[in-house]
Amino acid sequence: MAAQRSQLPDGRWHFQHGPMDIVIGASGSASALAAAHDDAWRRFATVLDELVDELALLRAPVAGECRLQGVVARSMWHACLPYAESFITPMAAVAGAVAQELIACYERGGVTRAWVNNGGDIALHLAPGQSLRIGLYADLARFDPAQLRDGISIDGQFEVSSELPVRGVATSGWRGRSFSLGIADSVTVLARSAAAADAAATVIANAVNVADPRITRRPACDLKDDSDLGVIPVTVDVPALEPELVAQALQVGLIRAQALRAAGLIWSAALVCQDQFVSTGTVDTVRLRAAPTRQEEARTGLQFA
Repeated sequence: MAAQRSQLPDGRWHFQHGPMDIVIGASGSASALAAAHDDAWRRFATVLDELVDELALLRAPVAGECRLQGVVARSMWHACLPYAESFITPMAAVAGAVAQELIACYERGGVTRAWVNNGGDIALHLAPGQSLRIGLYADLARFDPAQLRDGISIDGQFEVSSELPVRGVATSGWRGRSFSLGIADSVTVLARSAAAADAAATVIANAVNVADPRITRRPACDLKDDSDLGVIPVTVDVPALEPELVAQALQVGLIRAQALRAAGLIWSAALVCQDQFVSTGTVDTVRLRAAPTRQEEARTGLQFA
């Protein structure tokens, strides 16, 4: 099926092509926005074919020299390179890298801010003095489709301003559309780019883990024939665990997140598992707080990367 687009009632654009399902919002002058949306649409229509052409390499572990040719493919590979000491493929950053590629179309005069939301992985453009609020939906198990009609009750929100070195937000967890090795309901990461946030969220979510025979895991290839994870066991069910086990799993993930922050790979991370929450401690700048039911300007966590 060819790429499709439609404009939503609130003025945002919806782009869809195969597994890519993207919502774009932007503000600025009408002429600049029209040009940016057209450029983004033209670029979007070519991305999937480019990725498919190099799919075999994209599903191979990151190692050695990058042999990928496409701009988005290379962005995926480089975002995952810091984690090459363990098994990781460029696919860990695919959603963020696609969003990052499209946001470049909005980085022009006349566009004050823009966000490209690729299934919960978000790339940002913020002109000087601009900011964007982003809502956090921490646990898909609580989602009721009726919320789409009545308004989604989010678990928290944070604000990203242009002064921060944050232009990407991504969320990963075991309930999402991609596989996870851990038990986190959600790990939301803020980083310099959407691709970097996507890769880091995957890695941190994998680290939120504990050994317990009640947790069900299956080889990824049993669930999806062409999974890049092969025979690696992935999480398919997590029962209610004792609070101390949840806290233990979160602490392992937090240690990993703090190490990535110390290395300059992320700006902040919020980790959620079975109603327990920990963060890297940067919420003094990017505040996560309880929020009332409302429609936010951009939202992450509805689908996990």
